[in-house]
Amino acid sequence: MTSTRSALLNPALGFYLEELETTEDIAIPKNPLDRVIGQDHAVKMAKLAVRQRRHLLLVGYPGVGKSMIAQAIAFLLPAPKEEIWVVDNPKNPERPFVEVRRGGEANRDEIGEIVTPDKIPPEVAIKLGFRCRSCGALSSPLKLRCEECGEEKEIYDERKAASPFRDLFETEMFNSSKKQNKTNRIVPHIRRVDGRQEVTVYEQVGSDPLKPSVRGLDQNALEKLREIEKSRPSKVLVPLKRKTFLQATGASETELLGDVKHDPYGNHPELGTPPYTRVVPGLIHEAHEGVLYIDELPQLGHLQTFLLTAMQDKKFGISGRNPQSSGSSVRVDSVPCDFIFVGAVNINNLKLVLSPLRSRIQGNGYEVLLNSTMPDTPENRAKIAQFVAQEVVADGRIPHVTREAIQELIKEAKRRAEIIDGKKNALTLRLRDLGGVIRMAGDLTLEEESPLVERTHMSQAIKLCVPVEEQIRRKFGSLEKALEKELSIAQQAIQKSNYPENYQNQSLYG
Repeated sequence: MTSTRSALLNPALGFYLEELETTEDIAIPKNPLDRVIGQDHAVKMAKLAVRQRRHLLLVGYPGVGKSMIAQAIAFLLPAPKEEIWVVDNPKNPERPFVEVRRGGEANRDEIGEIVTPDKIPPEVAIKLGFRCRSCGALSSPLKLRCEECGEEKEIYDERKAASPFRDLFETEMFNSSKKQNKTNRIVPHIRRVDGRQEVTVYEQVGSDPLKPSVRGLDQNALEKLREIEKSRPSKVLVPLKRKTFLQATGASETELLGDVKHDPYGNHPELGTPPYTRVVPGLIHEAHEGVLYIDELPQLGHLQTFLLTAMQDKKFGISGRNPQSSGSSVRVDSVPCDFIFVGAVNINNLKLVLSPLRSRIQGNGYEVLLNSTMPDTPENRAKIAQFVAQEVVADGRIPHVTREAIQELIKEAKRRAEIIDGKKNALTLRLRDLGGVIRMAGDLTLEEESPLVERTHMSQAIKLCVPVEEQIRRKFGSLEKALEKELSIAQQAIQKSNYPENYQNQSLYG
């Protein structure tokens, strides 16, 4: 059974379960907030949080969509515009400066000319991995073999190469790239200009051979780069290209707030490492201009106080966290951390969230209670079908699901709403558990080599995909009886070890 529909069903416009044959008929919304099922109020508040940059506290049972909402907020945010650098302070090295550069301004990457691989000397393009030495075809340096002739590429390794001009580019290019956590290949090229030799350095800055992806620096550019390095020793603390969703669930103090690495040589002028190079950002700094998400918020404990300070000031200093480390004497003040905070907590743990933190969220954000059920209506049954389609696509390994199988899952969603939440004529929104049922049904379908998940597969998955407590109840009648049985077996084992002659003809397990 395969779908013959020419136009997909759009959840935004609404549809009914009877209109589809399989989940392949359903269009998956591009906006991740539109994929959240049964939480209309929370989605509305999340959209406001994105527009107004407000904080959000999501309260609800596990598996109802808290993490999904937080990730959707980050997806909708614009790309970061600010890059954070830590700069050496020559007068007081243990108090490095912080610089915020919009759009990477004053960045070393602005020096030099960006060109396509076909505009550079062929031997350089070969060493950078763009050009094949055998046939001359251009391809991505990520490909280790030529896509035209299949020959293995000859890729230059600047760490192993010996060159009389190495000192002109290694310090300024190789070390500079290492400071910025780059892995770009760098190749020097010697040419003759007015009867003298001159070195030009080429750096791979992209992997597409058809787009500008190589940066060339002549000796003038190298000298300029050297002057910048000498006058303003610095490193990127939070790069411009970064994730906008940072999860800090269960983070330690160092992970959350940052740290300064230990220098075993104690800042020795010749052997030691400059303090500014040892500064490590925390998740609150890496989430700058993005979303900082913490699930199970009470587990953060006393660190909630530091989080509150960062939310209030939108800046938080970085210092050494270990008093026995040489990094304890280093401090970087006022490191930006302007993020949207999204916290998640279960209803029974709400009292463990610090009152000042909740007050901060209430003063500049929203507290939202998520639903655990939704009414059993035709519209909401269609939403369950949308959820099934999303799970199939997200998993990527299980086949699509038929309408009859979805109807079987809807019966289970109705049963769970009544048993777990005491709601009749309702559908459960503990969708993480239902997602497990869908994957189980898909795996059973693949085991039978069937093209679609049918009703029988879903029914079997519903029976199999139950908590272990329910499995114990079905097998033993109750948890107490299971424990009694386990104790009885243990006692028999002890007796057998003490009096083996009494058990010569008996089996321990009957």
